[in-house]
Amino acid sequence: MKSKFLTGLLGVSLMSAVCAQQVQPVAHVDLNRYVGKWYEIARFPNRFQDDCAANVTAHYNKRSDGDIEVINRCKKSDGIVDEAIGRARIADTASNAKLKVLFAPEWLSWIPFLWADYWIIDLAEDYSAAVVGGPSRDYLWVLSRQPQMSTETYEALVNRATVQGYDTSKLIKTKQE
Repeated sequence: MKSKFLTGLLGVSLMSAVCAQQVQPVAHVDLNRYVGKWYEIARFPNRFQDDCAANVTAHYNKRSDGDIEVINRCKKSDGIVDEAIGRARIADTASNAKLKVLFAPEWLSWIPFLWADYWIIDLAEDYSAAVVGGPSRDYLWVLSRQPQMSTETYEALVNRATVQGYDTSKLIKTKQE
């Protein structure tokens, strides 16, 4: 009984240490290579994607002002394609891995709390896959340039997100038709 208690206490201590560490974005992102179309492979459930049933994509385009246009699309359960258009700006120009995104009307862009953290925490060397989250660990997306991802690649990305303190048991796989 005593050994089970100590083992449990050790596990809680290790988990607390992992959660206490800061989320680490990747060291550098070449935005010219990052822009383009991404397919969502998995995500944490979130209120703004509740109606998304399949075919979730994000398309990033560079804007003339240096920001990035974000176009998110998904197929709802009734078959209608839903689209949300937003804007991302670089929050850390040293790495380009920390961005802030806004999906509110442009005239509200001056309100700081409307901008959400979008941190690229994992990125394949060839820019074929990425994991996006933020310092709160409330959101997580696994993205790919292709609608499908190998099990090995997916598990490696998920394992690295787990090491960063994300509760990856919450991930739901996205249906891509």
